[in-house]
Amino acid sequence: MHTNNQLVKLVETAGVSGYEQRVQEQLKEILLPFTQDIKIDALGNLIAKKTYGSKKHKPKIMIAAHADEIGFMVTKIEPGGFLRVTAIGGVDPRPVLAQEVIVHGQEDILGIFGAKPPHLLSPADAKKSVPLDELFIDLGRTEAEVKELVQVGDVATINRKYIPLLNSCAAAKAMDDRAGIVMMLEMLNELEKLRVNVDIYIVSTIQEEVGLRGAISSAYGILPDVGFAIDVTHGEMPGVAADLGFELGKGVVIGYGPNIHKNIYNLLTKTAKEENIAYQLEVSQGPTGTDARAIQITQAGIATGLLSIPLRYMHTSVETLSTKDIKNGGKLLAYTIQKIDNSFVEGLRCY
Repeated sequence: MHTNNQLVKLVETAGVSGYEQRVQEQLKEILLPFTQDIKIDALGNLIAKKTYGSKKHKPKIMIAAHADEIGFMVTKIEPGGFLRVTAIGGVDPRPVLAQEVIVHGQEDILGIFGAKPPHLLSPADAKKSVPLDELFIDLGRTEAEVKELVQVGDVATINRKYIPLLNSCAAAKAMDDRAGIVMMLEMLNELEKLRVNVDIYIVSTIQEEVGLRGAISSAYGILPDVGFAIDVTHGEMPGVAADLGFELGKGVVIGYGPNIHKNIYNLLTKTAKEENIAYQLEVSQGPTGTDARAIQITQAGIATGLLSIPLRYMHTSVETLSTKDIKNGGKLLAYTIQKIDNSFVEGLRCY
């Protein structure tokens, strides 16, 4: 499996929160060489089980990354066929103006985000970013044509192709968190080389961007002994304080704080040192805002760890990362899982 090829396929697929079906079906095809035990549950989570080793009783480990991306939903069809939209997830309206967009109606329809030109704005308004409720989608079609193909409630995504950059970097929409899904695939590749005795549950969760919903339901159903969430965190960039940004290409970021079980954190950092895998540390004093939060507090509680990929320009169509961090993160997960046995799981209860 080639990391970049799978990443390109996944980030270029549309799947806003609540409408992740295309992503899940594509991932199902990718996972079939690893396991046939794949299901998509009633909520839309994809859950793939892979058994390693012959022991009857072995640890259950859940690895989760979310499939959904931020996007838009049509709220009104204006006279002339212009579409008004609202946000699904944490959309930043500043970079939306003049973007290409695909409206997923009766068919996929290419359009653009437009707004009043600066010539028609007051001097004060010309200095402000345009709020989302003043933007509109122009499909270049008549009102009658639009109403045949689009209805209120249809969703839309930014149209952006994967952009390869130098030094193993790349930019695209939906790196948050399709890159995390690819890290799980890298982990599976590494596990094929190792001797392990565990049951792995690969979970592509849904609706993370609107409330961690998929992680809540899937963790409840699996009830793993150990859970790992994979997501993104802020990459270093001009104008961002040093303690808020992590270097691209310098290693996956291991989370630490109340949301993270100390034994899982210790195991991740110990493994990284023993295997000479570069890593960085991120401290969160409260909930991390990732699937790790939902996994941790499921039922009686699940020992949870968090790995994050440094990412610049989060929640835009040019989210930028280093593919080296994806590969090294997958390797770290695999070697960490190799060290998890029944005695380690028993020790988690002695918190």
